[in-house]
Amino acid sequence: MDVPREGAKRKKIIRRAIIVTVIVAAIPLITYGLSRLKPAAPSVEGGTLWTDTVKRGPMIRQVRGLGTLVPEDTLLIPAINEGRVQKIVLRPGALVKADTVILVLANPELELAAEDLKWQVKAAEATMRDLEVKLETAKLDLRSAVARVESEFVQAKLKAERDDALGKEGLTPDLTIRLSRAAADEAGKRFDIDKKRLEISGASAEAQIAAQQVNIEKLRAAYVLKKQQVDGLRVVAGFPGVLQQMAVEEGQRVAPGTILAKVVQPTHLKAEIKIPETQAKDITIGQLAQVDTHNGVIQAKVSRIDPAAINGNVTVDLRLEGDLPLGARPDLSVDGTVELERLSDVLYVMRPVFGQPNSVIGLFKVTPDGKEASRVQVRIGRVSVQTVEVLDGLKVGDRVVLSDMAAWDGHDRLRLN
Repeated sequence: MDVPREGAKRKKIIRRAIIVTVIVAAIPLITYGLSRLKPAAPSVEGGTLWTDTVKRGPMIRQVRGLGTLVPEDTLLIPAINEGRVQKIVLRPGALVKADTVILVLANPELELAAEDLKWQVKAAEATMRDLEVKLETAKLDLRSAVARVESEFVQAKLKAERDDALGKEGLTPDLTIRLSRAAADEAGKRFDIDKKRLEISGASAEAQIAAQQVNIEKLRAAYVLKKQQVDGLRVVAGFPGVLQQMAVEEGQRVAPGTILAKVVQPTHLKAEIKIPETQAKDITIGQLAQVDTHNGVIQAKVSRIDPAAINGNVTVDLRLEGDLPLGARPDLSVDGTVELERLSDVLYVMRPVFGQPNSVIGLFKVTPDGKEASRVQVRIGRVSVQTVEVLDGLKVGDRVVLSDMAAWDGHDRLRLN
């Protein structure tokens, strides 16, 4: 038979009350504990991340830019006169000498003008010879007249002397003596005048010949100039090298000053590279550089810095100092690296995807066990092409993630798988 238990109901009520009390007290504690827990870190495949270890030692500051090889010696050949392209003798790529004809222009009006000046010169020379003959003839006539007047003067003088002698003997009247003396004086004056006329005629002849000679020289100069213009219709290279560009086609009409062709010397090349203006401020003339032609690296030096920035870039010329590798030619795309300075003892790491000089950036530092990465603030100083100087936030041996981590900007921790 059943025996009733005394106090069982009361114990059951007390036990339930204790359980409820424990549960009520545990809920806030659990809630508080959960609130203190960190959110679960997202997982990232570690093999896809680019990392590097912070080091201390020498660091070379460099800047890099893209560019092309360009000739140091370039000749643009302009059209001297108007004309039509009659014949293109050579095409780009041809080796040329200074006197090599590369194309021929046609200008009938210019050729006709040169031929007309040629005959004008011949006509002026013929006129010169005719003038010389005429002047020589006139000079001979004057000499003949002077000789005749001189003879008359001598005769008149002798007659006057004879009459004077006869007059002293009383054989000639005084009137005859005076008439003889007058005739001799007249002949003497005419002789003096004709001698001066002969002298003046010589000077006049020289002046006429000189004037005609000036006219001939003027025509000759005009003809030489026109002849040079005609010869210029046969366009030559100007100096030895390679014909790089032909800017016209056969049948094309060109005006004076139109660029016809471009000749370069392919063995004398330099590199023109574009450097971002924010990085070009430390570049100076004479700094060491390297030019990568993708078929070899050439040592170089900075030879010129463009004073103006175009589209955010500064053009820097690099003078090549080594032998050109095979395939080096004008307009070849190259990479240029300029060495700014050598830092002897600095804390540095490989350059992250983002980071400007003298700025603070966030980088993920990998834990020693390699299972997690936490974001740290890093202050960087000077930067180079491949490395950056670390001023604060990291120490030697720290391993940091350098990849683009923009996808995890909202997280400060990552799990590395």
